[in-house]
Amino acid sequence: MTTMFEGFTGLLLRPGDDGYDEARRVWNGAVDRRPAFVARCLSTADVVAAIRFGVRHGLTIAVRGGGHSIPGHSVCEGGLVVDLSPMKSIRVEGRVVQVGPGVLWRELDAVTEAHGLAVPGGEISDTGVAGLTLGGGIGWLSRKYGLACDNLVAARVVTADGTVLDVSEDDHADLLWGLRGGGGNFGVVTRFTFRLNPIPVPLFAGMAMHPLDREPLRAFFDLAAHAPDDLGLNAALITAPPEPFVPAELRGRPVVVLAAGYLGPYGEGVELTRTLREGAHLDTFGALRYTALQSMADAATPPGLAAHVRSEWLGPMSGDAVDALVEAAERMTSPLNQTLVRIMGGAIARVPPDSTAFRFREAAAMLTLAALWSDSSDDGEPHRAWARSAWTALRPWSAGGAYVNHLDDEGRARVREAYGTETWAKLVDLKTRYDPTNVFHHNNNVPPRRTQRPE
Repeated sequence: MTTMFEGFTGLLLRPGDDGYDEARRVWNGAVDRRPAFVARCLSTADVVAAIRFGVRHGLTIAVRGGGHSIPGHSVCEGGLVVDLSPMKSIRVEGRVVQVGPGVLWRELDAVTEAHGLAVPGGEISDTGVAGLTLGGGIGWLSRKYGLACDNLVAARVVTADGTVLDVSEDDHADLLWGLRGGGGNFGVVTRFTFRLNPIPVPLFAGMAMHPLDREPLRAFFDLAAHAPDDLGLNAALITAPPEPFVPAELRGRPVVVLAAGYLGPYGEGVELTRTLREGAHLDTFGALRYTALQSMADAATPPGLAAHVRSEWLGPMSGDAVDALVEAAERMTSPLNQTLVRIMGGAIARVPPDSTAFRFREAAAMLTLAALWSDSSDDGEPHRAWARSAWTALRPWSAGGAYVNHLDDEGRARVREAYGTETWAKLVDLKTRYDPTNVFHHNNNVPPRRTQRPE
């Protein structure tokens, strides 16, 4: 039934309709919410119609791109989901690409890689371009080319009153600043325009798997301390899966996985990563397409697992910090739990901190503690407790806050900490200007000065 939404040409789903249950599912299997309406939009005009309907009827509005929000902000209970997933346009024009808000990173990467180009994305290929970009966007190319949001040069935005704005450095530059890391607080983006960057096809990349021990991690942090911008680095402390490619002696045991991607000459990559690979029980390094690198960790985080995540920006990692990482891995409560460390620096750190809403340019690394479990009857408390305790143990090395895209439901104080005092004040000003009644509050919310509706 679309007649309720004047001007709406998409598909409107309500409880009981075919496709409704599929449309309300999100990546985090612990989230089970039943919206009153799911408006599957085909165009900017559909988004305008949906938002005006939601505002007119006082509905909570959730916005869904890829549906990968950790706390499940992509779906709401009893309200309206503005579902952008059908809006999948991708158009390359020279060194920029226009992208629809329903595009997943694997879809964008496949198109741009064919041109030898890429936008810095994340590390899981089924993540949505929209949500990742609006919260920052950190991935394999970020040390060379910055964050996804740093490469956002223009956007089309539907604001809370249904106004459509074309945003760039020349028009509504204040809003572009907020979209670069400020999340979905200011409107619904229906078109992203990104700068494209050259990548080698293939590039030198892969991962080395070691038994859980301090020495591989020390080698990893030693390399990170002087790594060139062309080298992306990630470490994962996980339980080795029972897969044929994993050596039999490691299956089901805690391991350290050291991964890298290098944008320079192949031979240089081989030498740069030598210390990561020494003594490894499994070494997959070699010539790899960027799309394969981007999907390398997909199997570890499939949709439908229940998840609870804690994150923290880290400063320099001492020997004691390595001990804390290993001890956290030794206490994992689920074979699916993950401790992840992504190395920052390079181009990320060279962007002036006040030029975008993304604050933590100076961090040395990003810590993500993901508690994951598959049993829907399990309330997950032991796994949640593991994430909290591991996070507490590593807080002495904090650089001051968390990554917005990896926040769980941790309260407004934690969201504010993720932005810092000065950035928070500017975001509040921007929110007050573009969404004074806090229509877009089902997110890591920055409230306007006088909130006139529930948060």
